[in-house]
Amino acid sequence: MHSASPISALIDFVDPHASTDDGSERLRCAFGTPRQVLAARQLDDVMTVLHAVQAHANQGRWCVGYLRYEAAPAFDPALQAHPTTGPLAWFAVYDEALPWPADPTTDSPEISWQLQMNRPQFDAAMASLHQGIAQGDYYQVNLTAPLVADLLDANSSATGQALFAALRRAQPGGYNAYLHAGDAQVLSVSPELFFDWRDSQLLTRPMKGTAARGATPQDDALQAKALRESPKERAENVMIVDLLRNDVSRIAEPHSVQVPRLFHTQALPSVWQMTSDVTARTRAGCSLADVFAALFPCGSITGAPKVQAMRAIHALEPQARGVYCGALGVVKPGGAAIFNVPIRTVTLQDGQARCSIGSGITAGSVAADEWREWQYKQAFVRRATTRFDLLETLGLRDGQLQNLCTHLARMAQAAQHFGYPWQQDEVQAALQALTAQHASGAWRVRLLLDAQGRAHAQATALPTTPARVRLQLADRPMEEAHSEFVRFKTTHRPHYDAFTPLNAGVFDTVLWNSHREITECTRGNVALQLHGRWVTPPFRCGLLPGVGRAMALQEGRVTEVVVRLDDLPAVTGIAFVNSLRGWVHAEWAESPGTNPQ
Repeated sequence: MHSASPISALIDFVDPHASTDDGSERLRCAFGTPRQVLAARQLDDVMTVLHAVQAHANQGRWCVGYLRYEAAPAFDPALQAHPTTGPLAWFAVYDEALPWPADPTTDSPEISWQLQMNRPQFDAAMASLHQGIAQGDYYQVNLTAPLVADLLDANSSATGQALFAALRRAQPGGYNAYLHAGDAQVLSVSPELFFDWRDSQLLTRPMKGTAARGATPQDDALQAKALRESPKERAENVMIVDLLRNDVSRIAEPHSVQVPRLFHTQALPSVWQMTSDVTARTRAGCSLADVFAALFPCGSITGAPKVQAMRAIHALEPQARGVYCGALGVVKPGGAAIFNVPIRTVTLQDGQARCSIGSGITAGSVAADEWREWQYKQAFVRRATTRFDLLETLGLRDGQLQNLCTHLARMAQAAQHFGYPWQQDEVQAALQALTAQHASGAWRVRLLLDAQGRAHAQATALPTTPARVRLQLADRPMEEAHSEFVRFKTTHRPHYDAFTPLNAGVFDTVLWNSHREITECTRGNVALQLHGRWVTPPFRCGLLPGVGRAMALQEGRVTEVVVRLDDLPAVTGIAFVNSLRGWVHAEWAESPGTNPQ
C-alpha cells in the first residue's frame, strides 16, 4: 500500500461468475486520493455523471461510487422518492488501484442501535400493504426502517475502516465496499449483486427469500430446504425475477434474456437467502447510463410493479433511504461495471450511524414472521458493533474439570461461527494453569476466548447447590430467542439479563418465545415432566445447546418435545439443568398462568 496516500475507498467483491460460493475469486483493491470527484445534486445531473464515469473508464481509469435510492426519478419521473440533501450520485475517479491494506488495529466502536419503527407501527404498515395488495394496487412492497445510533467520531476514517473490517468479519463474502465520500462514510457488506456488466453480457441476481440458520447442521439443512420449497418465498422470488426480466429486456438484444438459475440458497452467518439469476446480451451502443435507466432501483428492494410499489414506500416510510437500497460499486478501466444493492450497509455522518433493514411484503406475509425476519437481518451489524468473548462455564472438583471435551468442542464451534481464532492447545494451557492453582475443592470456572483468539480462565468458589430451587415464568416473550447470542454462549447477555429474577428467593426464570413455546432458563436449560415423562424443548424453539442437557438426552433421562404455555397446567414436575450444577429439581415460585402478555 502507498503509505503517503490515505485510503478513500476499498472494494472487496466476489466474482459473481465464479463456479463456487466460497468467495475465493474476488476483486480486492484499495484506492487513495481521487484525481476527481463527480457528483450530481440535481436529478438532471445524474445521467451527466454516469456518462462522465463511463468516459473516464474508457480512458483507463477506475471509478468508485454510488447512486442513492432517491436518484430513481432521474430515470423515470413516475418513480416516487423523498427529497434528500446529499448527492444523488457520487463517484471518485482514480488513476490506479492499490494493494489491499492490512486490517486496521483500531478497535471497532461499540454502538447501541435503536430501530426507528416499533411493533405497532410495523403491524400498521403491514395492514396498509395488505389492503393495497387486496385492492390490486401492487403484488409486493419492500418495507424498510432504519437503525440509528449516536457515534461521536462518525467522521473519523479510522473509525469507519475499523467498523468496515468488523462488518466483513461478521458477514464475510459478498459485495463489500468502503467509501469515504465527502462528509459521509459508506460501509457496505451487501450479499446482493445488483448487476455485473462486461463485454455486453449482463447478469443480475435479485435476492428474495429469507430463513434463519439452524441450530444444528441437520436443522440448518432443513431450514435451507424449507426456504427453497416454500410456496410463499418462491412466489416472492418469482415476482421479482419477472420484474427484472422486464427491466433487462429494455436494453437486451431480442430473445437474449434468460433465467439460468432459480431459487438458489446462499448461506450467510445468521440467515439463508434465496437468489435467482437473470442474464442477457445488451444491445450495441448500450451505455452505463442506459443500464441504470433500465434497472434502477433494483426491483428486489422496491416490489412489483415498481412504480406502484415505490408510491407505497413513499407513503409508509417517512424518510429518505439514502445510499441504502440504491447502488454501490466500481467501473473498471475499459468500462466493465459491477454494483451491489447496498443492503447490510452502514452510513456514518454528522455524529450518527445509520443502518436500515427491510423485507418484501406479499399477500402471504405474516406480521410476526416478518418481524422475526427483521431480527435475523439485524444480527450482522449488532455482532460487528458489540464486543464480547466466547464463554464456557465448567465445574472444577478436586482438580478435575467436568465434561471438558464437550465444553471445548462447543467453544470451538462458536469460534468457527463468529470467526474467532481457535488454538485448542493454548486454551487447554490456560485451563491447566488454573487447575494447578485450585487442586482441591469445588470451583466455578469461566473460560473466555476473545476476538483475537486469546484464552483466559477464572475460578470462583462454587457454593453448594440446593436440593430444590424455585423458578419463575417470564412475564413476556424473549424476542431474541433465535439470536446467535442464544445459540452460542458469549459474554453478551442483555437479552438474558433482562429476565434476571429480582426476588432473591427465585433461582432463575423460565423463558418462552414469540410462538409461546418454552425455551430455557437464563443460566441453564429446563426439563419438564409432562404426561408422565420428562421432556426438554428442542433447539428449534430457540435455546443454548447446554452440555448438561446433552448428557440428559444421551442418558435417555429426557426427550425433546415442544412445550407451550398452554401445556403448563399439565406439567407435574420441573428441573433446572446445566453442566455446572447437574440436574436440580425445582418448583414454581408461583403457579404460572397460561396467558402472560
